[in-house]
Amino acid sequence: MQAAADLYLKHCWKAPRRYGAVAPLAFVLADSRAERLDPVEMQALAVELEAGLFPRRPHSEKGAGQVCLLTFEGDESAVLQFASLSQAALAGLIAGRGYAGPPGHVQVITAEEIRAVPSAPAATEAEVAATAGPIPPAFGATSPAPAVENAAKPPAPPIAPAVKPPPPAATGWWGVYHPPSESFVGAAIGLRVDLNRARPADDAALLARDLTCLNDAHAAFARLSTGQGGDEAAVLFLPFSFWNLTNPSSLEAYKRRLSRFPLAMQGRLGATIYDTPREPSLGTLGQIKTFLQSTFSFIDLNITEPNFPVATLPGELATSITLSLLDEELRVRIEAIAKFAAIQGSCRAKGVRQAITGLRDAKELDACRAAGLRFVSGPAITDLMASPVGASQARDLPLKVA
Repeated sequence: MQAAADLYLKHCWKAPRRYGAVAPLAFVLADSRAERLDPVEMQALAVELEAGLFPRRPHSEKGAGQVCLLTFEGDESAVLQFASLSQAALAGLIAGRGYAGPPGHVQVITAEEIRAVPSAPAATEAEVAATAGPIPPAFGATSPAPAVENAAKPPAPPIAPAVKPPPPAATGWWGVYHPPSESFVGAAIGLRVDLNRARPADDAALLARDLTCLNDAHAAFARLSTGQGGDEAAVLFLPFSFWNLTNPSSLEAYKRRLSRFPLAMQGRLGATIYDTPREPSLGTLGQIKTFLQSTFSFIDLNITEPNFPVATLPGELATSITLSLLDEELRVRIEAIAKFAAIQGSCRAKGVRQAITGLRDAKELDACRAAGLRFVSGPAITDLMASPVGASQARDLPLKVA
């Protein structure tokens, strides 16, 4: 495990970032360009290590030998103290007993979840060992360079344990709006981090993001079943990376998440396949549809080129095509809307619906209305909401532009 982690960090944690081993299975990570470690990036590390170390593990043994990362962010002395924790103490953190060491931010990160560890009263190692079961391989990671390298900075004074508010949810839901009927017809899950920075390109990071969305969507299903998320006419779209859908280890990770989805939800679930290339292999698309169709009733191809050659696409491979508007000036985005609208005839001939996502102002919505495009979403339509909207009239929901 030590060698596998070291090899991965050597590959992905490149200059000006730095890292070094400070104890068995414990590494200091330094990044002078960031104030905090990115938990989604750390989860990508867990995903890659688990896929690499246990590639053929049967689903029935899921969780056995699962990779677990423990991250700690604090000053230098606190970091080194955390790195020296015993296996029994680490087991206590994973079991949820809390962290009684020097102040710092502790998280348990696996391929399945990201969970903050609260502060806790001090417990003896014997008490921890008595309640904690066997633990998977674990790591300690540290805060960015400014906190790690400032050795002259005195340790923070002890503070009484306090109840912290839960961190904001990593995901939210964009409303999918139907202009002709002035109503919302569904929702698409998205990540809040995308509101402030560009999406990563690395496949492992994209996989971790998708798994986070699938986890949060699954958690929302219980609320939907009690009528808190709208009626059953609303369609919920969940993201999948095209290239990760062609990777066997990534497929296995997706499969584990989808196995939890209730069959009763299938009729209202859509899979949005982003990064779909301009001319995808029809054989690959067929395999992707075969993989997804047991869970999803709708297959959406998310594209960035408005003149996508839909005429060459067999109609049975997708139910819709969604154009994601790029971060360009308004004129370029309006032109992209017009080009995408120009292929409406081909889309209708294939029985494929068209949608636009990423709308950011009223002029873009007006362009979609004028072009006859029937499904739109983005910051101009709704904020990123805490729960998905149901099928409802716009007057009952927060439509941002009219």
